[in-house]
Amino acid sequence: MNPDDRAAVKKTSAKSAAHPHQAPLGLRTVAIFEFAKGLIVLVAGLGLLSLIHQDVQAKAEEIVRLLHLNPARQYPSIFIDFAKNLNDARLWFFSVAALVYAAVRFVETYGLWHDLAWAEWFAVLSSGMYLPVELYHLYMHFGLVSLAVPVINIGIVIYLARLLAINSRKKGNGKYS
Repeated sequence: MNPDDRAAVKKTSAKSAAHPHQAPLGLRTVAIFEFAKGLIVLVAGLGLLSLIHQDVQAKAEEIVRLLHLNPARQYPSIFIDFAKNLNDARLWFFSVAALVYAAVRFVETYGLWHDLAWAEWFAVLSSGMYLPVELYHLYMHFGLVSLAVPVINIGIVIYLARLLAINSRKKGNGKYS
């Protein structure tokens, strides 16, 4: 290798180190969204762990009272009945399930943030998997939140599927690394 080639390689390497490949803004936005979902579920799981060896029904009734909700209404009543049926084994189960869910979301976040192809596939599949349930819930209980959840999810699936198609075409042309 002649000195001019070495200088060009050195210059390219320095440029790559100064500006490493970054995932597109949309992909990073999805990564942040997935991280937030994982964090919320992790905090909820830790909250469930804090209820082990405690009277969960009394805690649920206290929460309903603090929020000035009528315990005879549908949702506060469902919440209190659910709490009444929780025992330590179920609390452990839900806590571990929350930890596993959060870990999966954090791994997905890492992959999306670093623009890894497997993470895009994983995100399309994991987001698409919830769509039938979300659409059924929308049909049964129409409301703003029930509408927003599948709309956001469909948007994420379409965005990621489009990104996968673009990257697949680039790979076919030898331009995708």
